[in-house]
Amino acid sequence: MIYLKTREEIELMREAALMVSKTLAIIAKEVKPGVEPLKLDKLAEEFIRDNGGIPAFKGYGSKNNAFPATLCISINEAVVHGIPNKNPLHDGDIISVDCGVKKNGYFGDHAYTFAVGEIKPEVQKLITVTKESLYLGIEQMVSGNRIGDISFAIQQHAEKNGFGVVRELVGHGLGKNLHEEPEVPNYGKRGDGPKLREGMVLAIEPMINLGTKNIKQLKDGWTIITADGKPSAHFEHDVAIVDGKPEILSSYLFIEEALASLK
Repeated sequence: MIYLKTREEIELMREAALMVSKTLAIIAKEVKPGVEPLKLDKLAEEFIRDNGGIPAFKGYGSKNNAFPATLCISINEAVVHGIPNKNPLHDGDIISVDCGVKKNGYFGDHAYTFAVGEIKPEVQKLITVTKESLYLGIEQMVSGNRIGDISFAIQQHAEKNGFGVVRELVGHGLGKNLHEEPEVPNYGKRGDGPKLREGMVLAIEPMINLGTKNIKQLKDGWTIITADGKPSAHFEHDVAIVDGKPEILSSYLFIEEALASLK
């Protein structure tokens, strides 16, 4: 079932989404060669808890294999769901950081891909195109359109630039649960899928690979990597339909201000 949100609920969700945004901005200032992903995870958890939030990912999943961290930190060929560890970042890496927060009973969930030092031009293009595809998808999130319109816009832009679009992992609805209906694939046909309506809130999240679209899972039960070992990028926003149009509840402004302050 797709749950439509009231204006009041959307404002509560905006608070959760912006807490994620501010958490990612703290991480942005710390992403550099030599930094351990576990340090980034600790900083994120402290900030979230100090500001009245609950890390949404920590403990998520089955009792036998609950996710152990606040952040999903996915490096280079890792697409999503990477587990933070003590292996330091290196110049030329890219790092996708996905964060979820529960606040006021609602969830925020979004992601950003960072460059570590100097990266290859083709990898920078991957990051740029993945981010562009996110916003092209968001433009299609208007009342009367369908999920497939979002999916098609993302796929077309990514594949036009020669990149692989992951099929098995999708965006999703968001609200009192971290994952709600409907699923939001990053590939599809115009006019397919559920109709978009006032009050829908979606986490739209292109996961785009430099090479093949194919992926595989590591033995840790979480980390997803590209099948060919080439880099992958991931961007995600929380978006509501308000007055028939898309309204982004999360914000990259905090992140981009943090990155600009480092230059």
